[in-house]
Amino acid sequence: MAASPLPPPDPRFVLRGTQSAVHALHFFGGAEGQGQPLLLSGSLSGLVHIWSLQTRRAVATLDGHRGQCVTWLHSLPQGHQLLSQGRDLKLCLWDLAEGRNAVVDSMRLESMGFCRSTVLARGQRHWMLAMPGRGSDEVQILEMPSKTSVCTLKPEADAKPGMPMCLELWQAESSPRPLLLAGYEDGSVALWDVSERKVCSRVACHTEPVMGFDFDSQKARGVSGSAEKALAVWSLDEQQALQVCKTHELTNPGIADVKIRPDRKILATAGWDHRVRVFHWRTMKPLAVLSFHSATVHCVAFAANGLLAAGSGDQRISIWSLYPISSDSSTPLSGHVEDTEVGAHALA
Repeated sequence: MAASPLPPPDPRFVLRGTQSAVHALHFFGGAEGQGQPLLLSGSLSGLVHIWSLQTRRAVATLDGHRGQCVTWLHSLPQGHQLLSQGRDLKLCLWDLAEGRNAVVDSMRLESMGFCRSTVLARGQRHWMLAMPGRGSDEVQILEMPSKTSVCTLKPEADAKPGMPMCLELWQAESSPRPLLLAGYEDGSVALWDVSERKVCSRVACHTEPVMGFDFDSQKARGVSGSAEKALAVWSLDEQQALQVCKTHELTNPGIADVKIRPDRKILATAGWDHRVRVFHWRTMKPLAVLSFHSATVHCVAFAANGLLAAGSGDQRISIWSLYPISSDSSTPLSGHVEDTEVGAHALA
């Protein structure tokens, strides 16, 4: 007789008080967390909330986007600076050191699209920024904080990928050259050599716009989602050629966000069907369906300690602890397991 699936898990706890839909999440290892990370959330109302996971309350609220939706949050390497991007076409740099909540710099975005920016650290005080450019299909690359223009990446004349939808700057350990992965409106993913300002390769992953992706630079493998009922897993070979490895069919269409956990063992998706789905990253076996939210899940984020956060249109942020990050863990997954043979041993 087949083993019954485990009952659906409950969140470890739930954060309430955003008073509008949650569209961006980012874990932040600030000193104020005292061993626990802080969680940053960006809302439809234009506010950024800083949450203590110890008290489970907001310790600060940042208001820098004139009531327009906050779509992206990212902390900088020096630890006390935050970037926020909003639908007001503004990118704000915040100083959060010693309790400060001040905008110390800002930049105007040229594009009304939905594309989130991305950052590549270039030392403690310098970073590279990629953001949607002036032309609808362009990506602008800047050296920061000087705001020096590096280049504008524009698709080749015969390519019509549409608007960039997702961006990720990264750099291979064996090379000093920065690279950019971009997901486009036509469902393709392209790899750009920033120094050469050219596309190294492009692959068709979806028939709908790429809504979210994440890339595992150690395994040279990425995963993307769109409005379709499928996730695409793609790889990058040593010749910098992208290829689709497999697709994973989903129960319902619509993926708003995809994140791989920092230990590269599992990944989570944010679904239009109100659900968070968890997969084993190496095999793409479904591990759990987290059915808590009552509206679209817009974003997911992992902390370095393995906690998973999900933000939804129902104005709630759920915090989950599924598999502990441990090299010798024998604890099975606590959750609705779609494949009951998948246990912690499969995360090796």
